[in-house]
Amino acid sequence: MIGGMDFDRAPFHAELDALPWASYTHAYGSAEDVPGALRALAGDDDAAAHEAQSELYGSILHQGSVYEASAHAVPFLARIAAAGIRTVDALLLIGGIAEGGADPDPGAASGSDPAGTAGVRESDEAACRRAVVAQLPLLLASVRHEDRAVRQAAAWAAGWTGTAGAGLAVPALRDRAAVEADPLVRAELLTSLVELDPEGSAPAAAGAIGPDSPPELRLAAVTACADAGLPWTRGLHEAVLELLPLDPLAADRYDHSRGEPLHDISVTLLERDTEADREAVFALLDAALRSDDPEARTEAVWVAMTACELSRSAPARLAPALLAAAEADGPDDGSGALSALGRLGARGALAADLLAARAAGDGDPADRALEALVTVDPVRAASLLARDLERRPRAFQAASGGPGDALPVIPYAPELLGAVRRRLATMRPGGTIPFRVTALLTSWGREASEAVPELLAALPSHPLPLTKALVAVCPPGRRTEVADALRERTATGPADERFAAARALHELTGDHGPLLPLLAERLAGSAGGGGGSDQLIREAAEAAAAIGPAAASLVPALRAALNSPGGERNNPQMDDDIAVAVALHRITGGVAESVPVLAGVLGDRDGLWRRWTLVRAAEAAAGLGPGARPLAPVLRTLLTDPRLTPAAALALHAVAPEELDTGHVAGLLLDAAEAGEAPFAAVDALMVFGTDGLSAEHRARLTELAERDGRVVRTGLDGTVEITDERLRARVRAALRGA
Repeated sequence: MIGGMDFDRAPFHAELDALPWASYTHAYGSAEDVPGALRALAGDDDAAAHEAQSELYGSILHQGSVYEASAHAVPFLARIAAAGIRTVDALLLIGGIAEGGADPDPGAASGSDPAGTAGVRESDEAACRRAVVAQLPLLLASVRHEDRAVRQAAAWAAGWTGTAGAGLAVPALRDRAAVEADPLVRAELLTSLVELDPEGSAPAAAGAIGPDSPPELRLAAVTACADAGLPWTRGLHEAVLELLPLDPLAADRYDHSRGEPLHDISVTLLERDTEADREAVFALLDAALRSDDPEARTEAVWVAMTACELSRSAPARLAPALLAAAEADGPDDGSGALSALGRLGARGALAADLLAARAAGDGDPADRALEALVTVDPVRAASLLARDLERRPRAFQAASGGPGDALPVIPYAPELLGAVRRRLATMRPGGTIPFRVTALLTSWGREASEAVPELLAALPSHPLPLTKALVAVCPPGRRTEVADALRERTATGPADERFAAARALHELTGDHGPLLPLLAERLAGSAGGGGGSDQLIREAAEAAAAIGPAAASLVPALRAALNSPGGERNNPQMDDDIAVAVALHRITGGVAESVPVLAGVLGDRDGLWRRWTLVRAAEAAAGLGPGARPLAPVLRTLLTDPRLTPAAALALHAVAPEELDTGHVAGLLLDAAEAGEAPFAAVDALMVFGTDGLSAEHRARLTELAERDGRVVRTGLDGTVEITDERLRARVRAALRGA
């Protein structure tokens, strides 16, 4: 207990019950369950208390987010902590709520000032921070507690009280730091001081990086120096290398925001975006990747991959050290360096010999080596993959487009085509292999025409994916044979297989005879608007649009498939309506029916995850041309959303070009690209508008997109960011050449 206090549960329960918890909200809605959890946390049943703690982390501190109920829970958590009941657990909850909070706005209304000087309601985040600041006397008393864990938890929690708590917390934390002996508590104290007073605490951080400090404190000092914006010195560099591996030193810290120290330090420095800081990170990682300690190399490989995702110069700079780490690991690839080499693309070419040698082995290590070689040296990888295609699933996935078809597909190679043809003969139903084969053959097109016999033979077993491959590879001389096979499949089998065959037949030959009745059948099943289950409406509408005026018989069914105007629609239903609007335009040639449908979608921006639906609606509007001029006002409202700027700009260019201020729109498109929001679409839109007309400022910004070190593309599937960003860079350079 703190101060020897006895905990009287009766008033605690009474005060809990006095608050209108059911009217408060947390992550799952009503907070009526919070009093029960707080009672259990303060109770004698350890199992119930543990479960209550988990519930509170899920509801009032959900993944770091705080809510209305979170602030109201803080005083009760403080009373539990003050009574010495699960003090550490209660303090950590309080600190987490403070961390998820924000500094109060002096002009906002609060519980003590309901009107506020500006009449603005205080946010939940500010209310939470204010509630924790009110408990600073408890937190600061707890940093003197006899229990080390309590002192550490209190020191960490006090560090998140922000500017509102700094005046009281900083002197008290400094006083405690002067006498504290425990390394972990000293580390937590220093981190909190730098968080609350970076300028005033920077000298203390710099003074603790030397070898005389305990390792835990030393690491905290290094991280604090980076966080405080101090220059990266030789002493900091050497301290990190001497302390490697770093993760074990942070394992018992409550500062989970710095739970992976080498990663966190490197990202902090890279985000400063200076040549000196980048080189500091690269020098640090180069040395760590060459360490004799396998754990240190493992940490460094993970950070190196992150650096490659953030910095365009990182792959070339780190490739030799990653190769050294892979050589040190041996065949088991313990640090992951071998796989990381595949993230470097052509810049990992110096590792091609090693990767090829490892790929010639057996088992998963060989498969991972070949997977990396696919991106490093695809020509060389093709011949190795051809030798043992069935036993190289990871490499085959990479060769056919990687996860989500996000990576480049391996170029055509005769020996690999031969292996794929043999694989077609042994494919079993189900699984992803048929789709991978289709992706590979489709990318090769007519070069893979020799696979037509095997595709035809495998078609009955894998009709959905292989119809696409057949259309892509079919040479003129075999069109009749392939068309006959597809036509036969339009008459038998499940509906989705017949539909796929009929669409492929239409794409290959233009024959829409078998497709029309299948479309009528699909649309009849969704009459009256349906909700877009299984994308049936959308697929039917898209196929009807491809047929055009010859699909006039489907117009009544397409109209019937529209959702009721003015009703609430989810995103799939809106996507259905967009596809139907496009089909009606393509079939009838008019826009009178399509414009109101698209207006209804474009005017509804309140739903969750609406971005791509709005993009599709804007693209559909562009396809209507000048006849969609009534959509111009709603399209203009989308221009200022960086995620929607490119689609809205292109739509306005198509429907009302005279209303566009091209200079203003160019600036908005550059804003979107620089923010990493739809950067490809933004650059493509700039090219449509004409890069030769860009102002000097806009041309300079476009050049910066191509030549800056920081990636423009910052998110994507694992292993795809670097390749996607390099594609963007090439596109920007092409746009500049056009200018």
